[in-house]
Amino acid sequence: MKEATNSLGTAKPAWRKLVKPAIYIALGIVIAFPLFSITYYTMVRTTTPQFCAICHEIQFAYNTWKTSTHVNNAQGFVADCMDCHLPAPYDTYEFFYAKTAHGIKDIIIHFFQEEYDHEKNRQKAYASFNNDQCQKCHRNLLYIPNQRGAMLAHRAVVYARPGYEKRCVDCHKNLVHNARQLYQYKQYQDTYRGLGL
Repeated sequence: MKEATNSLGTAKPAWRKLVKPAIYIALGIVIAFPLFSITYYTMVRTTTPQFCAICHEIQFAYNTWKTSTHVNNAQGFVADCMDCHLPAPYDTYEFFYAKTAHGIKDIIIHFFQEEYDHEKNRQKAYASFNNDQCQKCHRNLLYIPNQRGAMLAHRAVVYARPGYEKRCVDCHKNLVHNARQLYQYKQYQDTYRGLGL
């Protein structure tokens, strides 16, 4: 093994130069892994609809979400709060930034706002939505063989001409956070209309 000399001219084994970096790497792993795990666990736990519903201001939104077609549909798919109100998780920076901003805003509203106006906050949320948030789940918009009008309307949104841009929520605004007497299933919409619901 090759030996290095120190300032006193004595030989120093080459493996000793690796000890300090190895200690730093081991220390980094010992500290970083638990910090990363705790952060990830916290993000996952605070990303559930049940967590959002612990604030009484969100109870109405949570209850109306549970009765909507975003939970009750023939496909068995559930779109939760984060699917609509945050950017896609694969856009990590935007997702964490938006999640943190929403959390801070909700805490401030919880502690400092005297009365929570559901309709006003609903309008703010709808104004902030963009089509990408809807199209995370609704991808196959252009192939609806039994509804030609919907297919053409979606084509005008997906391939919008300049100056004619539309947002999904321009047409689909009353899907989720509306008080309902019954759980609404998309496949039974004609029945609901017949009952006047």
